[in-house]
Amino acid sequence: MDKVPEHVAIIMDGNGRWAKARGMPRTYGHTEGAKRVADVTRAAGELGIKYVTVYAFSTENWSRAEEEVGALMKLFRGYLKTCTRDADENNMRIRIIGDRTRLDKDIQEAMSKVEAHTASYNRVTLTLAINYGGRDELTRAVKRLAGDVRNGALSEEDITSETISSYLDAPDIPDPDLMIRTCGEQRISNFLLWQLAYTELYFTDVAWPDFGAEELRRAVEAYGNRDRRFGGVKQ
Repeated sequence: MDKVPEHVAIIMDGNGRWAKARGMPRTYGHTEGAKRVADVTRAAGELGIKYVTVYAFSTENWSRAEEEVGALMKLFRGYLKTCTRDADENNMRIRIIGDRTRLDKDIQEAMSKVEAHTASYNRVTLTLAINYGGRDELTRAVKRLAGDVRNGALSEEDITSETISSYLDAPDIPDPDLMIRTCGEQRISNFLLWQLAYTELYFTDVAWPDFGAEELRRAVEAYGNRDRRFGGVKQ
């Protein structure tokens, strides 16, 4: 494949609808969808993609039914305990973005543990967006930046777009080249608002639990067939 994105961001949509269509509870869809993360990240590494960021739980998801939120938290606990095996096998680094303060302490501890365990891996970096929202990330970044201006660590004249980027949750990860959203919706839903400024968007009707290596390849091929232009200049 001639043209492969360095960083692919994914909105994993359709778990609940996929389960409902099969007469199963929404929680079943989330469980099956979680299995796709490892499959797709492995396929990304094989294609030469270096970074994958998935939207696992948004700041708005707290408004869902208590049973569903509880099931998702249980799913995160299980995933964070077992994903080190996939990381070990695939030389995969795991990063986590979002506001951790609302999450239970054991989940926060598991996040830190898996990040530390995989810190030296470098084939592909999987970033999990948990309790994440683009506006929330920018709000937290601006508060930290304002604090540094107030205490004299930063002057107003020094603030550039690069400065703002450095206050985001993962400033060392490059912006996505391609954003994929599954299950037919065509919006970005408060995901990586700053980082998606020049990202190519790809929408598919395939629900996330059915999205695998072949679907990823199709998305990457579609990306490769596009002419990337910045300010009218072809890349």
